Amino acid sequence: MASVLDALWEDRDVRFDITAQQMKTRPGEVLIDCLDSIEDTKGNNGDRGRLLVTNLRIIWHSLALPRVNLSVGYNTIINITTRTANSKLRGQTEALYILTKSNNTRFEFIFTNVVPGSPRLFTSVIAVHRAYETSKMYRDLKLRAALIQNKQLRLLPREQVYDKINGVWNLSSDQGNLGTFFITNVRIVWHANMNESFNVSIPYLQIWSIRIRDSKFGLALVIESSRQSGGYVLGFKIDPVDKLQDALKEINSLHKVYSANPIFGVDYEMEEKPQPLEELTVEQPPDDVEIEPDEQTDAFTAYFADGSKQQDREPVFSEELGLAIEKLKDGFTLQGLWEVMG
Repeated sequence: MASVLDALWEDRDVRFDITAQQMKTRPGEVLIDCLDSIEDTKGNNGDRGRLLVTNLRIIWHSLALPRVNLSVGYNTIINITTRTANSKLRGQTEALYILTKSNNTRFEFIFTNVVPGSPRLFTSVIAVHRAYETSKMYRDLKLRAALIQNKQLRLLPREQVYDKINGVWNLSSDQGNLGTFFITNVRIVWHANMNESFNVSIPYLQIWSIRIRDSKFGLALVIESSRQSGGYVLGFKIDPVDKLQDALKEINSLHKVYSANPIFGVDYEMEEKPQPLEELTVEQPPDDVEIEPDEQTDAFTAYFADGSKQQDREPVFSEELGLAIEKLKDGFTLQGLWEVMG
């Protein structure tokens, strides 16, 4: 069983100059808002562009040159604020600052609405990001969460229970724990009968594999979660064997349906519906140039942010330069910095 997460990068990455195909919405991704006349003040100051807000990410692309673009996944965002920025198109004006972290690198983005007097840039992005942050139960594996109320599963919006199985043993301890199993259209939930706070919620998005295997307790349903969720291996004993096999078949069927059209849980609607993303993005004509395969792209260097730096690092002597310099951050070298400058 391949996890939907394998191919999902849209909410988890910061990417620059992506292809037209990567700009298209994936299954389950919905375009929520489209804002024209948005300037990427940090990396393309003075260039008028379009900002697309989906339920997984924000996409900016230049209107003059659509291949100049960026995609920022909500899961990478550390902080969103509004501050004054210096725009070539607007001068000193209020702008949207977004601080992100992707692959241990911090990037800062500044977006300015070229049309004066419109707060929609701030309200759309901030509200959709908040909806993403408050709907993590759809996408993240959770242990010991507030899942059960009056012995019933607390349903998420758009969630439906397809099966409830009593007498299911969780095999995480030597003696096992007796509990109840819920199978829904977005996740699998188990809780102990004696202690409802001892529970686990496993979204289909985070399931790496699910199969029947032999254990010291006999045949068991074994669920392996994705590496991103911690790589848990969870065993559940369901008797009799026919019931165990039916549960596996039902979960596989629901997982297949979910994979075809995932429910990410980010529900936010604008009063005015935007056009489909395919109609808003421009096909990028092939350039009549040859690209060196080993040429290093530095499109992202304009967006570097050292947001964690509160004060200068201690000086150290550089034998390479023959003078004292500020100590470099981990992972950086002088040679690498010279290459970026060049």
